[in-house]
Amino acid sequence: MLEQLQPIAQACDLTVPAELRKTIGVVGAGAITQVAHLPAYRKAGLTVAGISDLSPERAEQACRDFGLPRTYTLDEMLADETVEIVDVAVVPEAQPEIVRRALDAGKHVLAQKPLAVDSKLGAELVEAARTAGRSLVVNHQMRYGEGMAAARAMAAAGWIGDVTAVIIDVDIETDFTAWDWLVTSPRLDLMYHSIHYFDTVRALLGDPSSVYCVGGRRPGQAVAGETRTLTTLAYDDGRRALVKVNHENHTGDQSATFRIDGSEGSIRGTIGLLYDYPHGRPDTVEVNSKRLPTDGWLPYPVTTRWIPDAFAGPMRALMFEIAGRGPAPTTAADGLRTLQLVETCYASLASGAVESY
Repeated sequence: MLEQLQPIAQACDLTVPAELRKTIGVVGAGAITQVAHLPAYRKAGLTVAGISDLSPERAEQACRDFGLPRTYTLDEMLADETVEIVDVAVVPEAQPEIVRRALDAGKHVLAQKPLAVDSKLGAELVEAARTAGRSLVVNHQMRYGEGMAAARAMAAAGWIGDVTAVIIDVDIETDFTAWDWLVTSPRLDLMYHSIHYFDTVRALLGDPSSVYCVGGRRPGQAVAGETRTLTTLAYDDGRRALVKVNHENHTGDQSATFRIDGSEGSIRGTIGLLYDYPHGRPDTVEVNSKRLPTDGWLPYPVTTRWIPDAFAGPMRALMFEIAGRGPAPTTAADGLRTLQLVETCYASLASGAVESY
């Protein structure tokens, strides 16, 4: 069985060969940068030249905590010829202008998800990268979490035959007040949380033909946007996906699971990060396959975590793309399709009807 597992482990590889590494400048020194981006880059042996933030004090603190060489203003970073990649980690409304400026300065860019607050802006960024002749990749890092990467590799290897259905079921308690800008946002789960799952479904099944989404709020909740959603994604060939999310579970029995069914088996697991965010625990993955065969459910040994480890994945893919090793899985054009899927979900939410994608 070890022979069969080896290519699955290789598909989860997050290392970057020394000859492909580029120097990174980070814009934004908020919580996600400090718990995910910078620890992931340090663990992967990547070079961060420095960091910029609207709060000089916060940038200085990040420099001290992670031993970075310096802080920058944005102008200084973009003028520094040693900075080859700009990692933009700011609130969504501020991202497009920084991405444009970085591309104009000749930098390659890693942008956060969503690529933009709407697909019109997203399409403009895709075109800006094309015009500049620079790589623009979206940080859809769930694709690189070891549990999901291993499950996707098993499916791609044909272990469960033809994939027929995907279910992601998340029932957790989320304190969104940790992000001031999210508290008042009229769009919440679909745009800033379930977007991870929609991107994961697209990575497994491709683009759906239609979407049906319902959602709601808990009376008295602290945030303005939707915190409970149920989304079905339909494909012309009969495949189906279900994404069910509840952020208002206050009874202590939280769970976050996924299941991928195929014509000759299934893969199931847990999304470890969501059991104790942001520390979390490793994912779990099991496969039951008639093709191997597995003689029941066979566990796959997951050894890394979504935070911080998976955050090295999109940066690794960007560096491979810059080196001519093939396009990153989450290019800006692909990230735009995920954003358009989110918008289709909101259209269904508003209309109460099935919407074509």
